[in-house]
Amino acid sequence: MTEDRALVEAVLADAPGAFARLVRTYQGLCWHIVQRMVRQPDDTAELCQEVFLKVHRTLHQFRHESPLRAWIGRVAYHVALRHLERKRIDIIDLGDDDAGMPFLENLGDGVDLEQRIGQDQADALLHAAIDLLPAVQRTVLTLYHLDELSIAEIAQVTGMATGTIKSHLFRARLRLRGELEPSMGVTTP
Repeated sequence: MTEDRALVEAVLADAPGAFARLVRTYQGLCWHIVQRMVRQPDDTAELCQEVFLKVHRTLHQFRHESPLRAWIGRVAYHVALRHLERKRIDIIDLGDDDAGMPFLENLGDGVDLEQRIGQDQADALLHAAIDLLPAVQRTVLTLYHLDELSIAEIAQVTGMATGTIKSHLFRARLRLRGELEPSMGVTTP
């Protein structure tokens, strides 16, 4: 947290190169969040610029109550969300099965793709299946598994309740399983 504070203070003091360092440090996180939400490289690049412009304009409001990474992630998430809303793109697929809620405590799905098929093939299938997920599920799944954010950090980024995040993770994994098992020749009882 002290590195965050030092970086924020340097940016706010207009120290040479401080904002460029902030962008370099968090551009990967920003890109992951926005790209998983909007899935359009041209829009993603433009929206990431918008994110860092907003970060620059509002950094004085950062109160160090959470890591800077979570705060910037939240800005990126909301910029992407507003973009999808403006374009009237569905952001959540609630599905028609709320019976899965009690299973949220057991988030592991037991499928080990690497053992069932080759790594390259598994990666291609997995990324194609992830791309089919609704924007919020895609983003939550990516933040949790690829960016390795905790559920609490994802809650800070998205503003969602932890139960909602767990629900999205559960539904995303369930959908991925449905997409991937037929490709792997697995039948579910």
